Amino acid sequence: MKRAMISRSLVAGLALAVSGSCAAFAQGAAPAQLPRPEVKQVEDWQVRCYPVQSISPCDIFQEQAQKDTGQRVLSISIAFVPSMNRHIIQVTVPLDVSIPKGVTMQSDTYTSPVLKYRMCTREGCFVQTGIDNALVEALARSSGTGKINVEADGGKKVALTFSLKGFAAAHDDMAAQAKAKATKAPEGAAAAAPAPATP
Repeated sequence: MKRAMISRSLVAGLALAVSGSCAAFAQGAAPAQLPRPEVKQVEDWQVRCYPVQSISPCDIFQEQAQKDTGQRVLSISIAFVPSMNRHIIQVTVPLDVSIPKGVTMQSDTYTSPVLKYRMCTREGCFVQTGIDNALVEALARSSGTGKINVEADGGKKVALTFSLKGFAAAHDDMAAQAKAKATKAPEGAAAAAPAPATP
């Protein structure tokens, strides 16, 4: 299935559905303080809904950190845009990755197309783009662990794992809340256009 691109306005609309500085940088702005979300834990995923006007006010979120240092290794946020029946993903990985290689997301039955990096900051490197509903459906059908496949600057390939426990239930809860709370997508947001290039 061909992966549709999302427009600049849709990326901006997602900003309030993802966390902290990542959302602000997605709009090319300084980090902004977002209101605290309502958070529900569904096994290994969080369902977060922000008290804001947004086309995608809710997401599901998971973060992995090193046990000894507490440093973030991976975070994944998936939001749903009800007015467009589309999903947007934000993945954060550590620095020192090969930017041209992008990442792929993998379950036991599905591997995504290459997802390109949008930017890197001192917080890490970020992917933020639209994804096919097929990827979300494959993750929901899978069990155990998923993988974010990255390549380091030196060419070493690394699979960063994340848990799929509770993914399907968390996604369904998030999508239902998003449908109830979301505003309409901006005019023209459905037009296919390349996602903004990495600064």
